[in-house]
Amino acid sequence: MITMTDPMPARTPDTRKKAILYGSAGVFILILAGIASYLISSNREIAITSSTISAPLITLSPTIGGRLNAVYVNPGDYVNADAPVALVGTEVVNAKVAGLIVDTSDTVGAEVAPGTPVVTEIDPSQLRVVGKIDENKGLAQVAVGDPVLFTVDAYGSRLFKGVVDEVAPTSNQSGIVFDISNQRQVQQFDVKARFDTSAYPFLKNGMSARMYVYPSH
Repeated sequence: MITMTDPMPARTPDTRKKAILYGSAGVFILILAGIASYLISSNREIAITSSTISAPLITLSPTIGGRLNAVYVNPGDYVNADAPVALVGTEVVNAKVAGLIVDTSDTVGAEVAPGTPVVTEIDPSQLRVVGKIDENKGLAQVAVGDPVLFTVDAYGSRLFKGVVDEVAPTSNQSGIVFDISNQRQVQQFDVKARFDTSAYPFLKNGMSARMYVYPSH
């Protein structure tokens, strides 16, 4: 016996609308996924774990040699610009800027040659996060102006904000090393990030830190 099957029911307008909506939603989700993937890849985090809070050292020394008769300051003291910090012979050695004393000579009574540092200070407003990054760990993606987040060991997981201020033009390895093997030496470069020192006055010279750079290009 031959039986006749019912023909496929025609799609109603509502069914067609639902199919279009579901298809559009699927395409939209794929677009969002693509955008998210692009943002993640273009804003990948570059970790620089070997970092320190530091400022350039300012050495204070006599222009004329003589006996170191006195040192008027101690490490940790804050001084004003031009404040006397030491006496060498008859020459008074003065602070160059208002800043923090970080080191002093302990050889009072000894002869000091011209230009020999007797006191060292820093300008706290010049504090930076200074990190060392291997050349093969994302150095090519780091640029001046990139946003930075960093943590300081003394403050646990608290995040601080900064921005890349300088990428060293040369590696920390001063000389060229020739190696006949296929194993090439990995060079390290300094990356410096500035931050608002007035917002974080408790961050001190020499503190250990971890820096995270977010490339913006």
